[in-house]
Amino acid sequence: MQNPYQNYMQKAGETMTPAERTAAVYDRCITELQKAVYYIDNNSIPEAHKSITKVQDIIDFLEGHLVEKYEISNSFAELYSFLRQELLTANIKKDTEKLKEIIPYFQNLKDSFTEMSKKGM
Repeated sequence: MQNPYQNYMQKAGETMTPAERTAAVYDRCITELQKAVYYIDNNSIPEAHKSITKVQDIIDFLEGHLVEKYEISNSFAELYSFLRQELLTANIKKDTEKLKEIIPYFQNLKDSFTEMSKKGM
């Protein structure tokens, strides 16, 4: 049996448009990166690692769902590859500055998909 919060989140996900779901995924990346910065600053290295790898897993998931016949998919694949490499470097070095540099990429993506959802795309 799901708890009420899990039930609510499942229903919310089912009623979102694809653009809204994608924006929510990017928002989750932002949250996890902010948590990673906090954890590193507070010397909670295992928790930081966990947050960073969650973002890496999300990128892997998103990249795995790109449709190759669309030209923009190539651009997203290149961006995801870049972000994956930056996250890997940040995770190895536990580099909060690198993580802070990555966050705006996800913020811009989130904002773009939020705008698309407002336009009914």
